[in-house]
Amino acid sequence: MKQKRQIAGQIILVEQESILPNPNQPRLRFDFDELNGLAESIRNNGLLQPLTVRPSEDGKFELIAGERRLIAARMVGIPKVPCILMNIDDEKSALFSLIENIQRQNLGFFEEALAIEKLAKDFGLTREEISRKLGKAQSTISNKLRLLGLTEEEQLKIVQAGLTERHARALLRLDDLKLRMRALNIIADKHLTVAESERMITRMLGRKRNNRSIPLNSIRDVRLFVNTLNHAVDTIRRAGIEADSVKSETEEYIEYVVRIPKQPGTTPVLKTKTQAVSI
Repeated sequence: MKQKRQIAGQIILVEQESILPNPNQPRLRFDFDELNGLAESIRNNGLLQPLTVRPSEDGKFELIAGERRLIAARMVGIPKVPCILMNIDDEKSALFSLIENIQRQNLGFFEEALAIEKLAKDFGLTREEISRKLGKAQSTISNKLRLLGLTEEEQLKIVQAGLTERHARALLRLDDLKLRMRALNIIADKHLTVAESERMITRMLGRKRNNRSIPLNSIRDVRLFVNTLNHAVDTIRRAGIEADSVKSETEEYIEYVVRIPKQPGTTPVLKTKTQAVSI
């Protein structure tokens, strides 16, 4: 123990090949452009901030914090890197790695949520303990963990689209996976703000509730309305006008498009939307 106290906290030079990855590293994705920039900085100025490691088996070391710096140093080809040596257990190693990434604000919100979940599952920490160790409110920890309710496909889409954590939390209001993915695609394609996304999701939830209670006679009414449109198009055609009609359906509405050749006193295109029902 005395030897460990003497060694712990010292800065030593360690060969890159002797540094093993941290199995609890919360970061899952690395920005290649950022790594290139960091590598160029290390090439010109050296590695200014040491990595943090702990002793491992066979005389090697396990990385605690500084994976980006280690990767960039390897890109440059530096044979040995400065490291601060610590003697800590698995729980503290995982915690330090998470804290270091959070403090640098380099960690994605899904990566942060996964790391918090790992602290709870693998080390048995309660949300209160995690809250205290990370210096975050318990409500914040709970909101982070809720993000994992989104599927991996949804998480990837959110990250690729550059959406925020608030976008992700808004999507969690939708329990229906198909409806949620549809909302996500619209938000990503149209670059909606958080406020716009929340309003759209509120409308979707309202329509979904209304659709559950559509009585049978309403469905008949919609069919009658579509039939009326069909008869109207037939009447236009019998009058010698080459009208064209297209009917399409989504989960939310039936769209009926009538195309009429442009003539004086006529409307080029007539669009009619009806309530969302199956016909």
